[in-house]
Amino acid sequence: MATTTLSTPAAPTTLKAGTSWDDAWRRCLAVAPEAFRDDRVLNLWQGGWQPDGLPLPATSPVDGRPVAGPPRLDAEAAHRAVRASLDQHRAWRHVPLPERRARVAATLDALAEHRELLALLLVWEIGKPWRLAMADVDRAVDGVRWYVDGIDTMLDGRTPLPGPVSNIASWNYPMSVLVHALLVQALAGNAVIAKTPTDGGVACLTLACALAAREGIPVTLVSGSGGQLSEALVRAPEIGCVSFVGGRDTGAAVATAVADLGKRHILEQEGLNTWGIWNHTDWAGLTAAIPKLFDYGKQRCTAYPRFVVQREAFDAFLDAYLPAVRTLRVGHPLAVADPSDPYPDLDFGPLINAAKAKELTDQVGEAIDRGAVPLHRASADPGRFLPGQDTSAYVHPVTLLGPPPSSPLHHAEPFGPVDTIVLVDTEAELLAAMNASNGALVATLSTDDPGTFARLAPQIRAFKVGQGKARSRGDRDELFGGFGASWRGAFVGGELLVRAVTEGPAGERLPGNFPEYHLMP
Repeated sequence: MATTTLSTPAAPTTLKAGTSWDDAWRRCLAVAPEAFRDDRVLNLWQGGWQPDGLPLPATSPVDGRPVAGPPRLDAEAAHRAVRASLDQHRAWRHVPLPERRARVAATLDALAEHRELLALLLVWEIGKPWRLAMADVDRAVDGVRWYVDGIDTMLDGRTPLPGPVSNIASWNYPMSVLVHALLVQALAGNAVIAKTPTDGGVACLTLACALAAREGIPVTLVSGSGGQLSEALVRAPEIGCVSFVGGRDTGAAVATAVADLGKRHILEQEGLNTWGIWNHTDWAGLTAAIPKLFDYGKQRCTAYPRFVVQREAFDAFLDAYLPAVRTLRVGHPLAVADPSDPYPDLDFGPLINAAKAKELTDQVGEAIDRGAVPLHRASADPGRFLPGQDTSAYVHPVTLLGPPPSSPLHHAEPFGPVDTIVLVDTEAELLAAMNASNGALVATLSTDDPGTFARLAPQIRAFKVGQGKARSRGDRDELFGGFGASWRGAFVGGELLVRAVTEGPAGERLPGNFPEYHLMP
């Protein structure tokens, strides 16, 4: 009988045709010449593109090559930009809703037209594999279209805020989080301000904002350090609402400022999202779920880096977990053997930069030195990288049992492809371990007994708790928020996003997590 031998794909030697950074930059210059110069991007404020700010050098996490850096403004220029945005806001809030809807819809059409260029910029600037980069763009466009179609009822009896919405977001989802929020806020009648993340995404955001500005959307896009810009973007009296997505340290400072000022705010902060295993036997389902949890190297606010496992089920858990984690594909997102080959099918590429990769690698080493047990440590597959390329921003999957209390991996989100496992013997220990970070955005409990889930789930301090399945931020009408220190201010998602950036009846209490009250939707 003849046998069939599966061929091994040829090792990559080049980039997919038309996907180099130079190719992407030339396309940006052609599509939006008003926003891009020969070697830099511009800031957008006072209704026009301004050649101000000092461009910082930047490199791509993919291979270390130079890319466009953010043109950083000083505090004085940022204040001028905020005052100009207030002027835009006062005019825009009186634009009839049908016209606002038409302009936002036209912006979405333009974004959809240039979706592949936006995705390519995400690959180079923040290291997303092609599949995930395209998904980020599509989620932004499709998500805002849902609001365009249903905005009338959401705005019934509501008015825009007194001033523009200021947006400060992390680098990991420029389109589906930041651009999505900007366009919904503008649809609701507000002028919008965005600060480009320092760590990446400036060219993608610049192109998206250029397409929006062409349609008359009152958007301001500025770059700068948090220390220089926070006084203007957070504390300035012109600001009607502060929307922040990022870490707890920076978020705490923003929370203090907005609380002192009594300013409307939406502060999404990190938490240690956990997956609990208790009296569970559907191991095939867990095996299928594991690879998906590593999308984008767990560099997202709804990643699951901690498994809390019933000790007597630990052997079965490992039998399900280890084969799955060994299937993960990590490599250069654009490297192919032949320029005409399809994009590589990867779970993730690099972390956001080499400094983050070193920090996380050092944390893993220190945790092992202090007693953590390495259960899995993957190594690089040379067949997924270009010969001789810089790989300093890549970290390959690691799984540790029992991170010591002295390690940051014990209590904080690693924001990288590192899983930690904690073993427990009682339900009380399970809940304590799942609530280790004083609040989380999501959690999951895998248990065979629906009654056990119904009894334990309400005691898990996460906004969303999945029953044997991962939870996510969600799209369209799905609400989103956090418990404890993972969220401050108004909840969002669905109609709550519109309510968070508009004013309703006198005395209205928005669903959210505020210093004076906590109100679930």
